[in-house]
Amino acid sequence: MANDEVILLDFWPSMFGMRLRIALAEKEVKYEYKEEDLRNKSPLLLQMNPIHKKIPVLIHNGKPVCESNIAVEYIDEVWKDKAPLLPSDPYDRAQARFWADYIDKKLYDSARKIWGTKEEEQEAGKKDFIECLKVLEGELGDKPYFGGDNFGFVDIALIGFYSWFYAYETYGNFSTEAECPKFVAWAKRCMQRDSVAKSLPDQHKVLEFIKVLRKKYGVE
Repeated sequence: MANDEVILLDFWPSMFGMRLRIALAEKEVKYEYKEEDLRNKSPLLLQMNPIHKKIPVLIHNGKPVCESNIAVEYIDEVWKDKAPLLPSDPYDRAQARFWADYIDKKLYDSARKIWGTKEEEQEAGKKDFIECLKVLEGELGDKPYFGGDNFGFVDIALIGFYSWFYAYETYGNFSTEAECPKFVAWAKRCMQRDSVAKSLPDQHKVLEFIKVLRKKYGVE
C-alpha cells in the first residue's frame, strides 16, 4: 500500500474527524490533511460527499469513504499490517459497533445541549450526558480499554469527545472526574498514546471555538 494516495477532509475541532486521524496514526498511514471551512465548503468536499456534505471524508486513491465509524472500519480492513482496531470474533465486533453507535446517538446530542442551550434544556443535557458516561463506565468495567487490553474501535469512537470536556465542564459547571472517575482514568490512559495525543486539539482552543459558536447561535 506504499503507493496509495490518502487524503483526509476534516475540520480541526471535529471529534468525528479525530477518529480518522487516530486510526490513520495507529496504522502509520501517511496522508494529506485538508482543512475545510464549513461555512464555505470546498468543491472537493461537495464532490466527495454529495449526500451529507459533511466532514470527515477519507479519500483513498480517488474514492471517498464517508461517516467516521465506517471510515475507521475501512482503515482497519485496508491496512492490515498493523494491530487490528476491531476484534476478530464476530460477536465482539458486533458489540464494538453497538457501543460506537451508542456514543453517536446518545453522547453527542446530550453534550451539545451542555454548551449550546441554557437553563432547563442545559440541565437536562448535563443529566443525560453524565448518565451516558456512567453507562460507558459500566461497559468499560475494570478493563484498561473498551476492547480489553488493546486500544481499539470503541476507544477511537469516544476519545475525541475528551478534547471538548473542558468546555462541557465550564458551561455545565460540573466535574467529570468527580462524577465518572473511571472514565477520566481511561481518557488519561488513551492520551498517553502518541496517536491520540497528536490527533486531539488543545482543550482551551476548543473552548475558545465554542465561545464563538455560542455567540453565533445566540446562546450568549
